[in-house]
Amino acid sequence: MVSIDRELNMEFKNEHQKLFLNLLFTSNWLRHMDQERLRPSGLSPQQYNILRILRGANGRKMNMGSVLERMLDRSPNTTRLTDKLIAKGLVLRERCEEDRRVVYLRISPKGSELINSMDQETDRMIAEVARKLSPAEAKALNQALDKLRG
Repeated sequence: MVSIDRELNMEFKNEHQKLFLNLLFTSNWLRHMDQERLRPSGLSPQQYNILRILRGANGRKMNMGSVLERMLDRSPNTTRLTDKLIAKGLVLRERCEEDRRVVYLRISPKGSELINSMDQETDRMIAEVARKLSPAEAKALNQALDKLRG
């Protein structure tokens, strides 16, 4: 195990500064690993997240607000990202008959096929991280991160 002190070749003022920089550094490490996993599909992490959310709806349509609530990265450009997925034929859009301002989304068969084909690589990446932490350590870290955001 390489400590963040050695990884960044620096001394920290205190444990909280070390934690802050360690979280940022680790987040970037995970983001890079995720981008490499997604590169062959041509999807961004946010687009993959949208497809994952729509797949989780099990064929039911969702409005944009419901998708945005479940996003890991709640950026204001979700509509633009979804438009790109629609253009690729991965997502279907349907206007609400009662209120034309409301747009419903559903994963297309092509989108389901793509995201399902990525599951094995996703599981491999999660397993790579899981090998480094016991279930008890993962639970403790999850609790600490939830507390940090709370």
